[in-house]
Amino acid sequence: MLEARDLKKVYRQGSVSLPVLKGVSLRIERGEFVAITGASGAGKSTLLHLLAGLDVPTEGEVRWEGRSLSSMSDRERAQVRNQAFGFVFQFYHLLPELTALENVMIPGLLNPKRSRKHLRQRATELLAKVGLKDRATHRPGQLSGGELQRVAIARALVNEPRVLFCDEPTGNLDSKTGEQVSQLLINLRKQAGVSLVLVTHEPELAELADRWLALSDGLLVSETAQGVGHGRGARGRAGRSVKAGSDRD
Repeated sequence: MLEARDLKKVYRQGSVSLPVLKGVSLRIERGEFVAITGASGAGKSTLLHLLAGLDVPTEGEVRWEGRSLSSMSDRERAQVRNQAFGFVFQFYHLLPELTALENVMIPGLLNPKRSRKHLRQRATELLAKVGLKDRATHRPGQLSGGELQRVAIARALVNEPRVLFCDEPTGNLDSKTGEQVSQLLINLRKQAGVSLVLVTHEPELAELADRWLALSDGLLVSETAQGVGHGRGARGRAGRSVKAGSDRD
């Protein structure tokens, strides 16, 4: 469904070049939960942004349902991001002047085929699913960090995406709240039947994935196929080193 082929990304500032990804290939299957880990600077977020069409590779390509994202027009790529992909980030990115309900509705407002009445109903149902039914009229400044991330998760699901991209979704939360948000994401992903691609520093969260990919210095260095539904404790059952002599980190 989603495939990366030999992705390379180089950032340039004047005469200085900084290679971040050095040739990464992978495939995300329908309904699969894939965790991506690695040290800071390993290229995790860059890889996620390329897979999600938020950035374009220097070399290589990302293919969505057989089509290269890079070959699409800006309008087509934006349509894929809006209608097929959902996004959850570490710092929420909610609009402070809007209520929780209005923030959840935002992606749907960009789709002319969605009626406002249906969209409001969908957003209300999602807020109930994330445990915030009674907080729908509250603005971000009136919500806790965990509640803000729950609103962001509801917003990411409002257009019924087929792939949910999460970049350190628990990185700005305390451990207890982070664990609650992680479990919520996993449960909602199962209910919605979407693929989940998640960047995290937390091995406990990565162990819950169907596959655990580790990046180091811009390369995919190990892959652990943990098996759908095996979850915690399955780590290493079908692990393999992608690059000879490399460790996970």
